[in-house]
Formats: sequence, C-alpha cells, structure tokens
Amino acid sequence: MKHEDIIRKMTMEEKAAFLSGKNVWQSRNIDRLGIPSIFCADGPHGVRKQAGAGDHLGLNASLPATCFPTAATVANSWDEDLAEEIGKALGEEASSQDVNVLLGPGLNIKRSPLCGRNFEYFSEDPLLSGKMAAAYIRGIQSEGVYACPKHFAVNSQERLRMSVDSVLDERTLREIYLEGFEIAVKEGGAKSIMTSYNAVNGVYANENKHLLKDILRTDWKFDGIVITDWGGSNSHVEGVLAGSNLEMPAPGLGSARELLAAVENGTLTMEELDSCVDDLLDAVLDLTAAPQNKKKSFDKEAHHELARKASLESIVLLKNDDGLLPLNSGCKVAVIGDFAFIPRYQGAGSSIVNPLSLETIESVIKSAPLNLVGCSKGYERNGRENEALKNQALALAANADAVLYCFGLDELSESEGQDRTHLEIPGNQISLLNDLARVNPNIVGVLSAGSVIELPWQSSCKSILHGYLGGQAGAGAMISVITGEVNPSGRLAESYPMNLTDTPAYRYFPGKERCAEYREGIFVGYRYYNTAGIPVRYPFGFGLSYTTFDYSGLQLLEDRVRFTISNKGDRDGKEVAQLYVGGPEKTIFRPVKELKGFVKVDLKAGESKTVEILFDDKTFRYWNVVTERFEVEKGDYTISIGASVEDLRLSGTLTRSGTTDILPYAPEKMKSYYSGRIADVPAEEFETLLGHPIPNGKWSGELGINDAFCQMYYAKSRLARLIYAILTGLKNKSEAKGKPDLNLLFIYSMPFRGIAKMTNGVVSMEMAEGMVLVVNGHFLKGIKKVIGGFFSNAKANKIYEKKLSGK
Repeated sequence: MKHEDIIRKMTMEEKAAFLSGKNVWQSRNIDRLGIPSIFCADGPHGVRKQAGAGDHLGLNASLPATCFPTAATVANSWDEDLAEEIGKALGEEASSQDVNVLLGPGLNIKRSPLCGRNFEYFSEDPLLSGKMAAAYIRGIQSEGVYACPKHFAVNSQERLRMSVDSVLDERTLREIYLEGFEIAVKEGGAKSIMTSYNAVNGVYANENKHLLKDILRTDWKFDGIVITDWGGSNSHVEGVLAGSNLEMPAPGLGSARELLAAVENGTLTMEELDSCVDDLLDAVLDLTAAPQNKKKSFDKEAHHELARKASLESIVLLKNDDGLLPLNSGCKVAVIGDFAFIPRYQGAGSSIVNPLSLETIESVIKSAPLNLVGCSKGYERNGRENEALKNQALALAANADAVLYCFGLDELSESEGQDRTHLEIPGNQISLLNDLARVNPNIVGVLSAGSVIELPWQSSCKSILHGYLGGQAGAGAMISVITGEVNPSGRLAESYPMNLTDTPAYRYFPGKERCAEYREGIFVGYRYYNTAGIPVRYPFGFGLSYTTFDYSGLQLLEDRVRFTISNKGDRDGKEVAQLYVGGPEKTIFRPVKELKGFVKVDLKAGESKTVEILFDDKTFRYWNVVTERFEVEKGDYTISIGASVEDLRLSGTLTRSGTTDILPYAPEKMKSYYSGRIADVPAEEFETLLGHPIPNGKWSGELGINDAFCQMYYAKSRLARLIYAILTGLKNKSEAKGKPDLNLLFIYSMPFRGIAKMTNGVVSMEMAEGMVLVVNGHFLKGIKKVIGGFFSNAKANKIYEKKLSGK
C-alpha cells in the first residue's frame, strides 16, 4: 500500500465512512489525520459547479462557465488536438472553481439514435469515441484535475437506466462497448472512472468484478479510482469487493455500517477494505497536494474563442446544391426560425452549463457582410401551429435572395432521463419549411440537434448545415461558415438512416422490462448498414466542403499506411482521411469494414501533403470467446482510405498471419451474424452468441428494491399505483410545457434503493425495504419496518457520528 502509515492510524469507522461521499459533491474529510475532501463537478462540455450546498440531486443552477459544444458536436471535428485543447480549458476552469474531479467525458456507444443522452456521447464507433475522449482526458489532467470518463459500461438507454440489465456477448462487450474506455485509460491516462447505473449480464456495473477487476485493473492496468454514478451503488459491500472506491453522492452512514458488518462477518477482508481506502487516499492527497498550483482565474475571452473554434471545426455541410453556399457578400438574407432567437446550444440534464455568454444568429448576423432583410420566429417552439407567425415568415422569405432557416430538435426532444420515441423534427417546423421552399427555393437549412434525425424533407433545402449543439459561440461560427469566412470541415461521427425502422437495434431498443437484449451484437451503426447493404441518408464520416480533395499514392507498409491528399479547389480547406479495414471472410463473422484510424489534414488551395496513419494493437484484432483473448485471424485484409465509410478512394490488401487455430463459432448456427442481417435475430441464435440462455427479464410477482418508481404501475398497493399515476401526470404536465423536469425524470426512473442512497442517511436501506413491502400490498408489515427503521437508523447514525468525532 502507498499510504500504510496513514491507514494504520485510521479507525475502522473512519475507513468505512471515507469510501462514501459526505454530501452531493464532496468526499468525506478526516480532519484528525489531515485528510481533506475533494470536490466533484459535472463537466462533459463545461464546468457545472453548484454554489452552496447544492440540491439533493445536483441538477439545479450552477456557477457561470464556458459552454463548449457537446461531445456529439466535437466528435464531428475528428480533431484530437482540438479535443485536448478543449480539455485543457475545462481543466483550467475546474481548477479556478476548486473542482478536483471533472465528471466526464461521456463516451458510451450510440447503439440506437433514440438514446436520450446521445448528445453527450461522441460516436457510434468505439475508436473515434476513445481517441476523442483520451484527448479530452489528457487536456483536463494537464491542469491537475482528474477526468472521470463515464459511464462504465454498456449504458445505452435512459429508460429504466438505474435498473436495466444489459445482456450481451463477450465479444460485443470487448470490441464495441469497452474499446473506447480502453483507449481512454491506456492513451488518455484517466485517473478516475465512473461506473454506470445499469447491470451488465446480471451484475450491477459498480459491483461487477469482471468489469472492474478482470478488465479495468488487470487487463488495462488502471490504477486510479472508481466512482459510482450519483445514486448508482446497489450494494456498497459488493462494490468495494469489486474495487469501487467512492460511493456518491451522500448515502449517509448506513453504507459505512454495512462495510463494518461485512468485515466482522468475514464477507469483506481487512486487506480488501484497506486496498480500497489506499487508492482513494492516494487520489485525495494527489489532488490536494499543491494548492498553490490551482488556477485563480482563466481567460474568458480566450475560452469563448476556443468554443467558437470548436464549433467551426465541427459544423457539417450535408448538402449544397448549385453551390448556394457560401453566400455572396451583400446577398439579401431572411433569417427565420425560433432557434435564431433562442438557440439550442446544449442538451438537457446533468450536463447543463450556465454559459458566461451566449451568441444568437439573430444578433450575430447583423455584423456579417450580408444584406439582412429581416428576422422572424416563424414557428412556436412547443410544436403548436401559429398561422400569424407562418404568414409573417413567408412574406419575409419572398423578399430575400436566400433564407436561413434555423430549426431542429427542441429541448423536450432529447434529454437525460428519457429516450426518444421517433427521429422526427417537430411537425410545425417542417410544415413551415415546405411552405418556405414554395416561396423561395434558396433555403439554407441551419440544423440544431444533438442526435440523429430523419430528413425526408431535405429536398426543401438547397443547402443544409448541421451545427449539432454548438455551445455558447455556435451562432458566430455558423455565420462564418455561411459567409465563407471559414470552409466547413466537420464530418459525421454517426450514420443518418433513412428511417428509424432501418436502425440495427430497432426491434431490441429500449429494453422494455428488466433486460435490454443486445441481439445485434457487433453490428452497430455503419457496421450494420454497410454489411447488410442498408441504404442511409448520410453515411458515417460524411461531410462536404467548399473545395475538393484528391487521394493518391497509396503505400501499404507493415506498420502503417501512407498516401497523398491534394486540395484541387480554389479555397483552403481541411479533409478528414479515414482508414477502414475489412478482414478475411467467412471464418469469423465481422463487419465488411471498420474504422481503424483517421487524420485531419489542413491544405491550402492547390496544396498536396503526404500523410501516414499507423496501425496499432486494435487494427486487426477480434475477441476470441473460446481462448478469451484478442486474436488475429489469418488471411488477407482489405485496407481502404476514404472520405467516408461509403466514399473510399484508395484500397489495397495486406496479409496477416494468425495467432490461433482455435476458432470460436459454428457458422451454421449463427446465420444472422454471418450475413450481417441482424434486424430480427431468432432467440436461439442470440443464445448461441451469448453461450447461455437469455435471462428472463419479465416482471412477475412482487416488485423488489431494485425496481424503479415508474414500475409501481405493477404494484399491488392501490396507494402505490396512485403515486405512480401522480408522478406520471406531473411528468406529462412538464413535457406539455416544452421543457423536461429533470429532477422529476430522475425520480421517475429511480429504484427504491435510491431513496437510501440519495438522502444523506435520512432513509436507511431497511426503511426502503419497508416501502417496498407497502408497495407490494403488505401495508402494516411495511409501515412497521419503515417506522422501526427510522428510529434505529437515527440512533445508529448518532452513535457513528460520535465515533467519527472522537467523542
């Protein structure tokens, strides 16, 4: 142990209490031994530190900070240097606000475009996600602040996120859902990691020894601390046994008493407890060792400019018929759309940043070299039709050379705590767009959305620019691209399907009851569309430019690929060259091609550059479920370089020798996976892939401590069903207002155990169990347990507090 001298001085009560937070954001300090607390804050795209004590869920207003574009946006930049620069700025701001651990970045895989939190994640591809996350982490940690990548692991849906069990095979787990985290740990050097709410193959992530011990600490050599998501601890004893160090936010002293009881009965050894304490102690002392190095302030203007740069690099030009963009100087322009006045610049949930400043299209365009004929809201944000607004917009559009139509997903469409049910933009926005196109054919669609949408209406736009959620400086960046001051260089980090029904997990997402079955396996996103031959609207890696690029001179070397890119146009620009690898066919099922590297190249007009992309340990590997290790299949590999997964410019073949003769699959039993057509995988095939029967996830009988409040729909108690109806009514009422109630959404999907984990010791686990008895119709027995538990908990807390204070 690193801190045996301090641990030897700690009492058992201090050790046990140290492994849980003392309030919403802080770890527990032990003043007697000079052990300070550390402060955690949300921060995927901006520091969200609450002033004062913070509310019980940590979701209310925060101190002002720079709001950078969200991860889904910056992923479109494909620029690791930019990501590291943003990370450094986030670290500076965290340090200036005395934040020690920044909870981010989020890098869960976008299994389905319906996940309500996709705006906070990078990509459908693990390599791109991991590379971008690692860059953020390096930047954040360069400022003496720990990054905390999340949510580890297989967290792909918001529905029942605190209780759902993600059921998947080991190969899919390793190749798709863990690879990004592996890169974040190995290349980013992450010093902390946050576990997810959900279970993985029947065991909650925070107490999953396979995840935390076998993979994270043994395979990846991670030596940092593991922190639970807020309220994400199920059994604190099992968490410590798995190597989870800090239970957050503030479960009170009940969790500490559980650890003491476990040591006493032999469930938990003193060595295991001390090891967990030692890791956390090492992090606390490291983070608080040199307070004089903390930032006192940061350059607000410089960070605003960096936010603008991040947005500029990430804007994607999806369509540009007749070269409408960039608009000529002096062009008569009408700006239409409510988003021009009140922008969608970030998502909804625990990542909400209180921005230092905020640009709008309506204000920024006034200083652009364009002839502004007027601005009109055009539609109501809440989706209601408004003929007066529509007619005003149509009249304005008729008098313009071009229309900038600002539209997209509203606040209610994508939010932490709830998944989307469709991929459509609100109907009143599309109705207005179609009417505008009949009045003026030169429509520039300016999209704002943090996740994938369907675009059946795209013929009504001559040009489409997708800004995603561009942060506080996104409006100015968008105008710079529209006027041609900057050439767009963003490329899509996710596929845009024709229809929701085309998506690989359509029949499996979300998990309807206790289990989410990942029947599609490794065929996520473009891996599915490309292999199964499913047409998409816009492919992974796609993005247009105001110039053109040519690829030539492919050289395939043993450890890298080399080629030349030339800018053939008359404008400076940046190209994202993408390396795809396709493996041998038939023996091991796999996608037709997978992203294995990329590089963003800046080229002046007429300039050429020779670039290289290195191979690494992930270029040719697959997970062999029989030998339980990564292997290389013997055979010929197709190496392709292109501008998107469907726009390959150069190609060649490399032969690789294999590492094993033990092959894992029987093709005749897994026809769906060998064809890549996994839209409707039979149960027996999925069981073959899993290597065991599919768990029964159906609700039957009584509800348990790990079932969510929203499952009181099934309760035997009429009182519980009434509470469910009231919660549902409040949820529906908040949605009708156009903005989600985040605290309500959190409570709605919180399991009963969360009451004990999120109330700072006021409610014990015994009391929560009593509530479950009431819900299941055992009213008197349950109330007796709740009341008895209240008094016994209060007494036990008082005794424990005395021991901690030394009295």
